[in-house]
Amino acid sequence: MTLCVPAIPPVNIASSRIRYSSSFGYRRDPFHGDFRMHNGIDLSGPTGEHIYATGNGKVVEVGHDFFGYGNFVMIDHGFGYKTRYAHLKEANVTVGRIVKRGEVIGFMGNTGRSKGPHLHYEVIFKGRTVNPLNYYNRDVDEEGFLALINSAGNNEQV
Repeated sequence: MTLCVPAIPPVNIASSRIRYSSSFGYRRDPFHGDFRMHNGIDLSGPTGEHIYATGNGKVVEVGHDFFGYGNFVMIDHGFGYKTRYAHLKEANVTVGRIVKRGEVIGFMGNTGRSKGPHLHYEVIFKGRTVNPLNYYNRDVDEEGFLALINSAGNNEQV
């Protein structure tokens, strides 16, 4: 079960090009100007930046939502956990694929309802979105993170 829990950042935290740009919870909506619930976190960076599976699981959805998530991937990790990775330039996986924590599943983009290249990342537990920051393994430093993603056998096939 431990490797199934989404417990690593979905982007390379060692990269100085990544910035935490929006938090989970109520915020001023950048399109409408009013306060709305934001069901994930946003991490901005350059288009094409690698996006990593945050836990072992099975890809259950790869799609495009023009008015919302843009290109996205949904992974079912079992034990009530799912994760969604949105606004991707493109996905690197297909439905049914089994992925390992740290495997490249897509590339950062600016698709859907987005004002610039970033990843919108959600953790869903038993059908409800929860704050993804509560699931980061804070024991993993930059070196450990790089070792983890290298050990996942990223083949970077599109």
